[in-house]
Amino acid sequence: MLGLFGALGVLLGFALGIRSDLERSSTKDQRIRRKMKPKDVLTFAADQGARFVSIRFTDLPGAWHHLTYPIDMLGEDSFEDGFGFDASSLRGWAAIHESDMLLVPDPTRFWIDPFTEEPTLCLIANAVDPITKEGYGLDPRSVATRAESYLKFTGIADTVYVGPEAEFFVFDEARFHNDQHSAGYTVDSEEGHWNSGRKGEPVNSGFHIRPKEGYVPVSPMDTLVDLRNTMASILNEVGIFVECHHHEVATAGQCEIDFKFSNMLHTADNLMLFKYVVKNTAHAAGKTATFMPKPLYGDNGSGMHVHQSLWKDGTPLFAGDGYAGLSEMAKFYIGGLLKHAPALVGFAAPTTNSYKRLVPHFEAPVNLAYSARNRSAAVRIPMFSSSPKAKRLEFRPPDPSCNPYLTFAALLMAGLDGIQNRIDPGEPLDKDIYDLPPEELADVPSLPGNLDDALKALEDDHEFLLKGDVFSEKLIERWIQYKRDNEITPLRLRPHPLEFSMYYDV
Repeated sequence: MLGLFGALGVLLGFALGIRSDLERSSTKDQRIRRKMKPKDVLTFAADQGARFVSIRFTDLPGAWHHLTYPIDMLGEDSFEDGFGFDASSLRGWAAIHESDMLLVPDPTRFWIDPFTEEPTLCLIANAVDPITKEGYGLDPRSVATRAESYLKFTGIADTVYVGPEAEFFVFDEARFHNDQHSAGYTVDSEEGHWNSGRKGEPVNSGFHIRPKEGYVPVSPMDTLVDLRNTMASILNEVGIFVECHHHEVATAGQCEIDFKFSNMLHTADNLMLFKYVVKNTAHAAGKTATFMPKPLYGDNGSGMHVHQSLWKDGTPLFAGDGYAGLSEMAKFYIGGLLKHAPALVGFAAPTTNSYKRLVPHFEAPVNLAYSARNRSAAVRIPMFSSSPKAKRLEFRPPDPSCNPYLTFAALLMAGLDGIQNRIDPGEPLDKDIYDLPPEELADVPSLPGNLDDALKALEDDHEFLLKGDVFSEKLIERWIQYKRDNEITPLRLRPHPLEFSMYYDV
């Protein structure tokens, strides 16, 4: 135990930049710079003694990549001219004959990397076509930028606030292999109930979390509080304001760290940085963190409920005198989410593993209904506060394997379509869905049962995404083809270990 605490202390000290040559200013003053200009970025880099700059960008499936340059390569003109790179080597991106692309940094979001030995300035960039100088059509961040612009163009609102709750697991070990003649995986955590009879080192304390009984216990059952404290401290240091953290329902290290909402683009940027901090903090502590939706059989998976609200001129638009304190606009926004939900999960629950979590009758939000408190409904209206500023909608099917830029943009476009076409979501469902008789449950539509069906729904229903050129036919086609070729088909072709248990003796 002392070894773990000592390691965490060293990690936190390093991550917070306790170095003689770095004196950091307050998080609030130095990290939220929505109106900052390139010269402010350069001043910050000089003040922090940055020696390198890491230019971050997101590929089509949703993974971060970066190029690193000596800090002298960054000038004010870099924020217009960008940095050239080969986009053909990125998953789902340009063909070889159109590989030249620019990364143009955004001066409104920057921080010092807490995990590099050399002081490194980090910037998030948009991929830009070098000929047209417009956002590359397959760049996810450019999609979110266009979605925010389209929102303002409609006149409905000027800001969409988004707040995701990205759950994750922290394991002590993860092993897996997929060979021609064998396949398998093993994950382990000292918290796991299967370790209750373990012998050897470390000494078995007898404190292990039973299946589905991991929600907010104190230590020694919760073994990860110090690690989450470290994660929260580092997140605050890089400009992500943590509101709360706790152990989640599943055994074996399921966690949640909630951070403050913001506008769509800023929140999507924050989610990418959030995942980076969580993974690297766990790695530095000798553990491994995953945002895979369903790594454990027979226990809760990791979701990412997404809170949304529209505002205009500083006024919240979802508060009213309707059901659960909602406005008519909010009701129609729900109508759009529910109508397009089967297509939306093609982006929001985008892996074959996602549908191991989205299974009917297992407390999963697969039912296309809305409710003030019913967590089995796809849309929930939180009732923690009566303040109009707190009035929001929670879309529950997404999981943290999604690309946040594409997912948040798609949710906004579905909600706007509901407002523009006055889509009535029908009556709320305040009953316990799991106790409904079969004849009544048959009237409640549900989400697709697998990724292939979700992609078929997206093929059939995506006109709402094309408004304002936010999404393009090319991006949607590329997304669907990539998922089918690289995820669905490989899984179909491989024997599953469970099949040997069921069929070997046929």
